[in-house]
Amino acid sequence: MKRSDVAALLDEPACSHNRKSKSGCAKPQPGASAGGCAFDGAQIAMLPIADVAHVVHGPIACAGSSWDNRGTRTTGPALYKIGMTTDLTEQDVVMGRSEKRLFHAIGQAIESLQPPAVFVYNTCVPALIGDDLEAVCKAAARHFGVPVVPIDCAGFYGTKNLGNRIGADAMVRHVIGGREPDPLPEVVIADYAARGIRIHDVNLIGEYNIAGEFWHVAPLFDELGLRILCTLSGDSRYHEVQTMHRAEANMMVCSKAMINVARKLEDTYGTPWFEGSFYGISDMSAALRGFARIIGDASLSARTEALIAREEARIGGLLAPWRERLAGKRVLLNTGGVKSWSVVSALQDLGMDVVATATKKSTEEDKARIRELMGPEAKMITDGSARALLDLMADLDADIMIAGGRNLYTALKARLPFLDINQEREFGYAGYQGMVELTRQLALTIESPVWGQVRAPAPWASTERARRRQEALDEDDLILPLDDAPAVAAGEAA
Repeated sequence: MKRSDVAALLDEPACSHNRKSKSGCAKPQPGASAGGCAFDGAQIAMLPIADVAHVVHGPIACAGSSWDNRGTRTTGPALYKIGMTTDLTEQDVVMGRSEKRLFHAIGQAIESLQPPAVFVYNTCVPALIGDDLEAVCKAAARHFGVPVVPIDCAGFYGTKNLGNRIGADAMVRHVIGGREPDPLPEVVIADYAARGIRIHDVNLIGEYNIAGEFWHVAPLFDELGLRILCTLSGDSRYHEVQTMHRAEANMMVCSKAMINVARKLEDTYGTPWFEGSFYGISDMSAALRGFARIIGDASLSARTEALIAREEARIGGLLAPWRERLAGKRVLLNTGGVKSWSVVSALQDLGMDVVATATKKSTEEDKARIRELMGPEAKMITDGSARALLDLMADLDADIMIAGGRNLYTALKARLPFLDINQEREFGYAGYQGMVELTRQLALTIESPVWGQVRAPAPWASTERARRRQEALDEDDLILPLDDAPAVAAGEAA
């Protein structure tokens, strides 16, 4: 990838904060990729496309250290679960065989798995030695008759956020617009028509279906007559990504990572977009209202308000007993990007008090939303080290730490309640129903009897201490004072 291409992705017009030095998408600085490089960002953004063969061009460690690190789920093909790499060695580099090795790897993936397309991810080594990734992919596509998409995302290009944009840009340049959406079955059209519902096509950009959480939301879209052409990229298919240009509205699912897709679809096809979140009751309702507003269908708006009223009443009843148990509990939130504010809203819906939230990977707009939700004196965490987090937990008297998997053992070693909110989590928290699951997990974590047990002295420790103290006292009784020793000696002599 040319330096000018990287600069263009960093200088995203839709991001008003992109030139700020402290921004999440500012110009990369040395060491900025320590939390995830551009390759990592591109791969985790595109990997949830379930029916594509994903081939990593580089040493095996690049694929082995990062594969399947996002807990996305699928309703169909699971090809994305198969790790494929060219496994470059020193001999391949020295002998100039890396491009040929890539060509044969693409062929092997096509012949063995019969995918609708192959995505090839570039890494640092082939980028440094000058492999022409795009040329090899074009040659392979012509030879094998299957689309081969180059994603030039060498890790040294920059941060994980930049990698997200690189992967998204490859979709815009090579995939989106490749076909028309499939027509709906006549029986489906007739069913919606009988209920007076006009069907609208929409896209969700930046939705990854972590732990299957989007399945909490999808039925609501079906009920409203909103057909989701594509969720880029959770539980999506290659042919769905090709049809994204035909949507009437796009939603950026609480992430600036793929904002270039939303902006380019608007520039090229005139598709309006907005940013929203599915975390928390108020944000979920706002997201549904956002589609109704941007599409401009009065009937859709009326159905949306009726659905929101019904769901909020239903969920309110389910959450009432949990709210009583969680109200006033203090939370330290250490997560990245948009979760630094979107999860705050969900926790506040439960009556919990977020005493601090991390902003290391947040943009200026994210920080503005934090201040709006938590007030101008909001405590923002910039130091995510274990010692700093534990000190904050003590100073702020927090009841629970909500963070990603890398902070799990920090909390558990300090005997503090911990809940995983990031991409490795096992439970889906999106939508109205996801809010019930989030509430349940919070209560189970905070109220677990294990915390009282691990913080108390071990029974054997107190017994052993008492035994040693008694033995010491007994030994002291047997030792005579020095002043009495001569008298005793004189008596014994007499």
